[in-house]
Amino acid sequence: MSDITATAKNEQGMVNAVDSKDDYLLRVKDLCLHFRTTKGIVQAVDGVSFELKRRRSVAILGESGCGKTSLARAILRLLPRNVHKFTGEVWLNGTDVMKMSDEWFRQNVRWVKASMVSQAAMNALNPVLRVGYQVAEPLMIHLHMSKEQALQRAREMFRLVGVPEDFLHRYAFELSGGMRQRAILAMALVTRPDLIVLDEPTSALDMLTQANIFNALKDIKRQFDVGFILITHDISTSSDLADEVIIMYAGQLVEHSLAQTGYRAPLHPYARGLMASVPTLREDKRLEFIPGQPPSLISPPSGCRFAPRCPQRFERCAQEPPTFRVGEHGELVKCWLYAKD
Repeated sequence: MSDITATAKNEQGMVNAVDSKDDYLLRVKDLCLHFRTTKGIVQAVDGVSFELKRRRSVAILGESGCGKTSLARAILRLLPRNVHKFTGEVWLNGTDVMKMSDEWFRQNVRWVKASMVSQAAMNALNPVLRVGYQVAEPLMIHLHMSKEQALQRAREMFRLVGVPEDFLHRYAFELSGGMRQRAILAMALVTRPDLIVLDEPTSALDMLTQANIFNALKDIKRQFDVGFILITHDISTSSDLADEVIIMYAGQLVEHSLAQTGYRAPLHPYARGLMASVPTLREDKRLEFIPGQPPSLISPPSGCRFAPRCPQRFERCAQEPPTFRVGEHGELVKCWLYAKD
């Protein structure tokens, strides 16, 4: 990575470097995104670091307001106007794209190398433009394709995600919720990016439609050299797609593990509480809940942010922020229970 950084002396060179191959598709280091509000500074993302290898998918789980969507928007630089602090490193294909200007990032990285499937499909589609044109538009803007070439690629993407070709000529209000979500997925895929961020891709959809969407995502994962970041509240559904699991709490990453251990035997007390609250089909277990409320991100606790709700807290938890420890199976967990010093 250092060689790439040294050769990227201008933005065009950095854009070209994004095409270089690296064992890791994405590396995020010390990423912070804070917002200004009338009540104070909200620490939505506070020092998050993680890595994602190629052709892998990671599920980011946590309660509402823990910073999951803010993390995704920070990676793609989809920022509101009230940003107070936006720092850290985001390495995509071996290049720190945070060093690019906003314009270069918009033209050459966002939707070209990394795209997003937003939560509210109806709000993401323009009601006065035909759906096919909206799916084809990124090709015309970013890859400079002709309208005919772009629409042909859009047809291919529609077939891939299970949307009839004649839907290209329809408007968003003429599509069902599931078809709109598939159209947004086709839009995210149309430039064939390396990374796709899925922000609650099946929210407000019925169970059958959710299953069909996730089946389409699994097919895409098998066919294309693409990595997924899946943001969701639906823990049970996410386990069908994820290779890795990230647990966020109060703007921070508290555990990063493989799916095999992250769902069945999490280490962090908060992660254990989350998994214990999910009913399962194949085993009879007593459901549990996490008492209390998440802390304010304007004035979070000084020590471990989960300490006020943690049943295993002790004196050190309230006094000193924990650091990451490595678990038996390579998990990263931010908890004093695993400290050896």
